[in-house]
Amino acid sequence: MGASQSDRAKAFRALHERPGAFVIPNPFDAGTARILAGLGFEALATTSAGCAFGLGRPDGEITRDEALAHARSIVAATPLPVSADLENGYAHTPEGVAQTIELAAEAGLAGCSIEDASGRAEQPIYDLSHAVERVTAAVEAARRLRFPFTLTARAENFLHGRPDLDDTIRRLQAFEAAGADVLYAPGLREAAAIRTVCAALKKPVNVIMGLAGAAFSVEQLAALGVRRISLGSALARAALGEFLRAAEEIRERGTFDFAERAAPFEQIERFMAPPGA
Repeated sequence: MGASQSDRAKAFRALHERPGAFVIPNPFDAGTARILAGLGFEALATTSAGCAFGLGRPDGEITRDEALAHARSIVAATPLPVSADLENGYAHTPEGVAQTIELAAEAGLAGCSIEDASGRAEQPIYDLSHAVERVTAAVEAARRLRFPFTLTARAENFLHGRPDLDDTIRRLQAFEAAGADVLYAPGLREAAAIRTVCAALKKPVNVIMGLAGAAFSVEQLAALGVRRISLGSALARAALGEFLRAAEEIRERGTFDFAERAAPFEQIERFMAPPGA
């Protein structure tokens, strides 16, 4: 698409270094990636939930190969840098996480996120020492690459019934010390908590929007210290919400009023045209 992986990676890193906050939306397929690029966004991120929904599965039920294939399709769709949601690296061991970073780079990605959620119901969050070992291995793998791969380390407490802000900050500080480039604690909904997290860290902080009960603007988040704003599955759920409303209207009322809200065919076609066409 006219941009090398190194160029994309450098552009992605530069977005984190400039003042203010930027939005990195999460397309859920190549088509939505092209729409977001056409609207002027500067970087994209994959969504594990959006990928899973497209395959007819719950979030957390895709394999590493499937996640990387999904990422490759989004990388190929636009010239923009792409960061991938790679869950827990699809591995429990540091060695397995390092291999995932290497495969992410081979997929053309400019970065990815690795979380400290284990996927195990009996112990949903890794012990801190093990979580740090995994981030350290990811950082070391990223630094062996020939371009500036941006590694985001996630502390998942608030998504797994452990709303412990002190422990979340302790984990993010440890991940920062291990060399992660961006820190991220999904699930924060209160301004005070977001401000506290940002103030406790020196490196860029990512915050997710599109969650119920967290309605901040880009300007407000920047004022709190946020550098990057992602959307997770929000756009995928928004699209599926409209799909559900349309299907329920047909099934329950026998009407087709939803067509008046649908995007014009010609508008979508324009977004799908290759750049320069």
